[in-house]
Amino acid sequence: MPIIQIEDAPREEHESGRIYQTLVGDDEGSTPVRVGIQTSPPGYSTGTHSHPYMEVVTVLDGTGEAWIDSEDNVTAIGPGSTIAAPPNTAHGFRNTGTTPLRTMGVHASSTRITHRAGQTTDF
Repeated sequence: MPIIQIEDAPREEHESGRIYQTLVGDDEGSTPVRVGIQTSPPGYSTGTHSHPYMEVVTVLDGTGEAWIDSEDNVTAIGPGSTIAAPPNTAHGFRNTGTTPLRTMGVHASSTRITHRAGQTTDF
């Protein structure tokens, strides 16, 4: 099993300003889980979404708020906070701070599948 250094992981920069680095997993789905670090700029939101498998997200740096089931029921998050979203359960988080929000996410799947109202994204 390889040892991965975060600073060596490729950086995927998105129009939204977020940066994603895949630590474990690949486009071929050769691992049973996918693990990545996401850096979200102030004001960024994942929006409400779900996955057909469990997702676990831990805050490494920054502050924000998260929700499971309804964006009307938010909880403050910061370093050490962990979101455990069951399969097919709507959830999300947003950066409410003035510095980047860094999170580590674990997708219990070989491929990352995201469902949003009327849309499914595999990446």
